[in-house]
Amino acid sequence: MRVAYLHLPRFPVQRRLPLLAAAAPPGAGEGPLLALVQLVRGVQRVACASASASAAGVRTGMSLTAARALVPSLRDLPYHPAEEAAALGTVAEGLLGLSPASMSSAPDGFWLDASAASLFGGEQPLLKRALSLLQTLGLRGRGAVASELFTARALARFGGGRLQVVPRDASAEALAPLPLQALDAPVRDALGGFGLHTLGEVAHLDAAQLVARLGARGLRAQRLARGEDDMRFLPALVPEVVEELRVLEAPAEAVEPLLFVLKGMVDAACARLRGRGRAAVRLTLTLLLEPDGPRAVPLILARPSAEPRLLLDLLRHRLEDLRLPAPVATVVLTVDESCEDRGQQRVLGALPEGDAGLDSVLARLATALGPDALSSPRAAEDHRPETARARGPFRPPPAEQGLHAEARRAPAALLPDVVSPERPARLFPQPAALAVELGPAGELQGARLLGRRRAVLGLAGPERLGGQWWTKTPFARDYYRVHFEGLGPAWVFQDARDGRFYLHGFFD
Repeated sequence: MRVAYLHLPRFPVQRRLPLLAAAAPPGAGEGPLLALVQLVRGVQRVACASASASAAGVRTGMSLTAARALVPSLRDLPYHPAEEAAALGTVAEGLLGLSPASMSSAPDGFWLDASAASLFGGEQPLLKRALSLLQTLGLRGRGAVASELFTARALARFGGGRLQVVPRDASAEALAPLPLQALDAPVRDALGGFGLHTLGEVAHLDAAQLVARLGARGLRAQRLARGEDDMRFLPALVPEVVEELRVLEAPAEAVEPLLFVLKGMVDAACARLRGRGRAAVRLTLTLLLEPDGPRAVPLILARPSAEPRLLLDLLRHRLEDLRLPAPVATVVLTVDESCEDRGQQRVLGALPEGDAGLDSVLARLATALGPDALSSPRAAEDHRPETARARGPFRPPPAEQGLHAEARRAPAALLPDVVSPERPARLFPQPAALAVELGPAGELQGARLLGRRRAVLGLAGPERLGGQWWTKTPFARDYYRVHFEGLGPAWVFQDARDGRFYLHGFFD
């Protein structure tokens, strides 16, 4: 089996940097002096530090008091191992489009099943795409592909390159120059006491002498250094529900602190949706108030989306109109309903900003007025134009009821306009009788509309529609697309029963 390992240096700090940078005042410096601390035997100790803090002398395991004495401007945030592991799992879920499974190596990396690398042009292109996706999430990393879990992780963490691919049966040569830091702490310290510095030196030791001094752990270290790792790849379980939870450091009493937290939550949720190939349809933002309890804020999208900017804009709109009786302590964002993300086909030359604006307006209407406030046409079991469409909910169809599935079940006359002749956007519920002027050959020359005569500037047709002869009201019509002076194109038909002309709608 081939596996890829992605190493995210100082991941607990990395994932907080975009939020810290957004909140920092102008001219605050290139990198924040940040330390993540946790309680160890009653003492607050540094679990992870930013690059700037490390350069100033802050080290892992140092007490917070000593770190502040060394760097007075040091900022500290709580470190929770379970929260960091969950955040790492969220990042791995965002890469499900590249790999069928992942395996966590908290707190700063994870493995991916690289068996599908051929779909992306090989193992190196797969790594490039994975690192590029991490970059879109604001994370930097290094990657390696190998046949063993240990080899891939060791090269990604301590190898010289940002992207490395180890051929099969070449693990020992690739591991040889790596430092002893690639091994676990106890055996690493013991081997360092013997004057060893690289994994290659460990690989060439006499196995019997190594076992005599270090026992089974020494033998295992040597096997790892020789590329003989027997650790199995155990795929992580992917949660069915996409949900993000944040416990605020201090209860928020205004909208801005909530939006500050929601930015990261929306980015993570959208990354997880894209990894699954899904788009959100309905979401719920739950605010846990102190001491009032939970307050649910529903959000209904007019069109399925996994775009963070759109979702954050809609949530901002909902929060601005919301009055909170108490401070918010915890925020939960849940994707209640999603559908397959089929993308969106735009008209040639159309800009995505226009669609984003329309999506925002429609989603606000659906959320404010209810899910039934908006509707969209659906094909009805009727051939007559004015009754061939029915009012349906403005919602995405289930994955199994897309256009291709409908085409397999419905007759051609009942399909949407994408596979039928063009129909007017403004179709009258009932055709209106039209007083027309005909030429010598019976051609349409003009009509009286809106109180005055309108000349015909252009005409196309006829398109003959008819049917329902088995009913009491059969129809037979010749439809024309007529361009009237001052009104634009209209849909007009001549009824074969009485020979009269009728106006049935206008084209936009």
